[in-house]
Amino acid sequence: MEWLLVPLASAFAGFVDAIVGGGGLVLLPTLFAVFPHAPPATLVGTNKSGAVWGTSFSAWKYARRVQLRWASIGPGIAAAFVGALVGAWLVTVASAGLLRKLLPFVLLAVLLYTLARKDMGQRHQPLASRGKEIGLTCAAAAALGVYDGFFGPGTGSFLVLAFVRLLGYDFLHASAHAKLINISTNLASLLLLGMMGHVWWHWMLPLAAANIVGSVLGTHMALKYGSGFVRWVFIAVVGVLIVRTAWDAFGG
Repeated sequence: MEWLLVPLASAFAGFVDAIVGGGGLVLLPTLFAVFPHAPPATLVGTNKSGAVWGTSFSAWKYARRVQLRWASIGPGIAAAFVGALVGAWLVTVASAGLLRKLLPFVLLAVLLYTLARKDMGQRHQPLASRGKEIGLTCAAAAALGVYDGFFGPGTGSFLVLAFVRLLGYDFLHASAHAKLINISTNLASLLLLGMMGHVWWHWMLPLAAANIVGSVLGTHMALKYGSGFVRWVFIAVVGVLIVRTAWDAFGG
């Protein structure tokens, strides 16, 4: 049964993640439900082994249709990789308990802010200063890289918000650039967890194939319907993330 349920979850995760991030909200809880006695680090690593492929295909599809700002995103990718390695190391020596309890409230603030600013992310107006854009990209990428390596839920959505709010991107361009940062954080986490033996490699191929199928479909929808569609998916995903993270923190 798990050979059907888990790949289906991976496909849906790829679909959601391609549009606005947050695919881990779908696949990771499924892995925890199907394999309740497995070490959490192993399930996180196995999730990354499939997610990195779907994110990569999604980024490739975006790159063919959306103009990417490589001068700023390149350093951001490197900063995210280092940040994710630091975060993955931190999770071995520190507890994520406080962060788990704070996260629903942070996400609620994000949701309310996005709803209040109806024009946010509708126009693509990157910062005029390239130096400032590079600095902000690296700072956001490094911080969210640490977060993704240490904890993870909603990283893609936080990246989208960072590009929209800090850098002036519309939701479509923000989602495209967020994918490249997310590839970097996924690879860093997968590298570290794989070296520590926390990846079920026999699951990688079915998870990757399903994740790619969902990712291709999600990218097609985002490119077809544009920033308005991505904004509403972002709102929906953040709303579900609030419920999910609140349940994990206070309901379980």
